[in-house]
Amino acid sequence: MSAPITLAQAATGSPALNISIFAGFVVITLIVVFRASKNTKSAADYYAAGRAFTGPQNGIAIAGDYLSAASFLGIAGAIAVYGYDGFLYSIGFLVAWLVALLLVAELLRNTGKYTMADVLSFRMKQKPVRTAAALSTLAVSFFYLLAQMAGAGGLVALLLGIKDSWGQAIVIAIVGALMILYVLIGGMKGTTWVQIIKAVLLIIGAGVMTLWVLGMYGFNLSALLGAAVENSPKVGEKLLGPGLQYGKSGLTQLDFVSLGLALVLGTAGLPHILMRFYTVPTAKEARRSVVWSIWLIGIFYLFTLVLGYGAAALVGPDKILAAPGKANSAAPLLAFEIGGTLLLGFIAAVAFATILAVVAGLTITASASFAHDIYANVIKNGQVDDKDAEVKVARRTAVVIGIVSILGGILANGQNIAFLVALAFAVAASANLPTILYSLFWKRFNTTGALWSIYGGLGSTVLLIVFSPVVSGRDNSMISGVDFHLFPLDNPGIVSIPLAFLLGYLGTVLSKDPGNDAKYAEMEVRALTGAGAEKATQH
Repeated sequence: MSAPITLAQAATGSPALNISIFAGFVVITLIVVFRASKNTKSAADYYAAGRAFTGPQNGIAIAGDYLSAASFLGIAGAIAVYGYDGFLYSIGFLVAWLVALLLVAELLRNTGKYTMADVLSFRMKQKPVRTAAALSTLAVSFFYLLAQMAGAGGLVALLLGIKDSWGQAIVIAIVGALMILYVLIGGMKGTTWVQIIKAVLLIIGAGVMTLWVLGMYGFNLSALLGAAVENSPKVGEKLLGPGLQYGKSGLTQLDFVSLGLALVLGTAGLPHILMRFYTVPTAKEARRSVVWSIWLIGIFYLFTLVLGYGAAALVGPDKILAAPGKANSAAPLLAFEIGGTLLLGFIAAVAFATILAVVAGLTITASASFAHDIYANVIKNGQVDDKDAEVKVARRTAVVIGIVSILGGILANGQNIAFLVALAFAVAASANLPTILYSLFWKRFNTTGALWSIYGGLGSTVLLIVFSPVVSGRDNSMISGVDFHLFPLDNPGIVSIPLAFLLGYLGTVLSKDPGNDAKYAEMEVRALTGAGAEKATQH
């Protein structure tokens, strides 16, 4: 084992090396994006990468889109500090893919064209439902983008040694500018290749660290767990059992159930994940892509188990919580402990690549939703004269979204990032998933039900979060020194998700709109068999 870690030294490693490795990644991916841009001409190319990716390729890209900095740094840190309860995050994120595979992936690919709103408005009144779905997509994307951009500022402080707020703001702006560049030049095809490269780097990096840590304990997981317990004197054996983080009271246990619901059900409603199903040529490839992503994400989360307990064993929870990024510093501190400056530099570059790939995917999803749903189908009534106009609007929207994300990330720098991520998942689970499931499986479902479900889920989630202890009332709340919290739980999922389902049901049965039986029959046949789906996606 190396000499004891100096926190300042471990946090920064070698900034020049970290930046050079990251710059190398940026140069390589920009070359790939430029090459991909040569074939980005139509809306299908820009939004859906010409539907040219295979299932395995798209599965790797989905893994790259899904495994954000929160997954890599946050979960490893949660396991290092809270043990078993931290690993429950990994389980929740992984189980969520079964919901996506069994209920959403193939049906969505068969029914839609480019965006989630294509499915939700298929048998409804186009303008109100597309507008609602687009607003929900933009809300989820914005909060997710805010978390990633603010996370970039936190990573700067942790990995590059830039502690000045202006320096962090500059790096957030650089990340945002690169994101805009990727999306403007390469569209979905370029973004997909960036996500594939990033996923490979992330899994290789985590895999190398996992084998390294296990090798230090003779590839004996029990020995590793024993060392983690021994190096965590304040909690001891509690690190291996449930309840360390969420077992303090009945309220914290209920909070975990609420968080679990949001994580498990939110994934199948995340717009940037749903949009990835349109980049493959057939429904069969959509299924294959989800299977590939489940395997890759599952293997990665097994790595986080070893990385988390490895950080507890080799670094210790006290040193982790004393570092600049607190729990988020577990993986970088572990990298420095076992591999020194070089491994830390690689992990730093992977962490930045992770943020870059995720924000690019979110940006293209948000810009596509505005251009395709609001501009082309609401403002222009589906009659866009210039075939390139929609893509031009999408590109301009990407610039606006990028600028707003940069400003929001700078303002949110240092804030509670977990809150922003949880809000994105809670909105997706509340506003999007109930409406998607009702649209696909309930014949009676109508426009009123869809609007009640989307707006009710979106509004209730945001309202409950604003009045939760995450925003005010605690020492670590986003707004300190005030207390206006009325809702006792950190995550609103246990209330907002059932409420959205209920509102969708009530809106449907209380309205006089009988629904469109013919369109539902067409949608059911297309969703289950794929008949007519290929024709609908042609230009």
